[in-house]
Amino acid sequence: MTNPRELWENTRLEHKAYPIQLFRNRANSKKPNDCVLYLHWHEHFEIIVVRKGSALLHIDSKPYTVNPGDVVLIPGGSLHVGYALREEDIHYDCVVFNASFFTEWVHDPEHAKYVAPYLEGSLRFPVVPAERCEAARESFPLLDEVIAELAAKQPAYHLVVKSKLYALFALLSRTFADQQNDAKASEPYFANRDRFKRLIRNIENNFNEKITVESAAREVNLNPFHFCKLFKKLTGRTFVEYVNVCRVNEAERLLRESNDSVGEIAARVGCDNANYFTKLYKQYKGMTPSEVRKRQQ
Repeated sequence: MTNPRELWENTRLEHKAYPIQLFRNRANSKKPNDCVLYLHWHEHFEIIVVRKGSALLHIDSKPYTVNPGDVVLIPGGSLHVGYALREEDIHYDCVVFNASFFTEWVHDPEHAKYVAPYLEGSLRFPVVPAERCEAARESFPLLDEVIAELAAKQPAYHLVVKSKLYALFALLSRTFADQQNDAKASEPYFANRDRFKRLIRNIENNFNEKITVESAAREVNLNPFHFCKLFKKLTGRTFVEYVNVCRVNEAERLLRESNDSVGEIAARVGCDNANYFTKLYKQYKGMTPSEVRKRQQ
């Protein structure tokens, strides 16, 4: 994925014995449709707490509008991406953890019944729990306490975090106990997801190359029409828009961090025509590459 790198979620968890990490994301002065959470996935469970601003998240192709105070639950393996809704700062905290965080309860029958299905993915909480049931908010203070402990890192904080996070899962399981009888209805899976993951990785690694809609559609075994519909549903953007965003974000980094000319940067991000690159950059960033350079001087 290209820059801004400070918005990436590095999901490498520091402690093998305690596989949990806090990421505090602060995206300031964002404009409508600016990306604030870049399209990615990982094997870990992720909880997002929105602190400031509003955003549109796409999680496994379904859109969710989130506002300050909202809690978002993202199971492992889910593709997710987010965009600003208006011109403002977007702040959110992410708690990312592996199911192995709770291995000591693996043989507990109550754990197997109420918590393990959500950690393993056979059952899924609503992505925005409070939208489905307002009572879910009653357990959210536990999450704030988890985040405070992870931030302060006082002695024995991992033990405190583990107990509070587990209590959160148990209470949410109680709140959404009716899902236990309808596991299939709660699973937001869509066809070809793994092929789309490979395609997106290819785009991120090779956006400077010519990637046509037709070649991308072949990678996921769809005809171009259905591919375009599904890609838009998944990411909230057309395929061409997504590739262009990758290119202009990388160009923004190169403009700030290198001494390459605008023409050289255009070529490095896959735009052979410098005039077209300038128009494209202004369309997505609101100013020309030359104006960016002047502001740096």
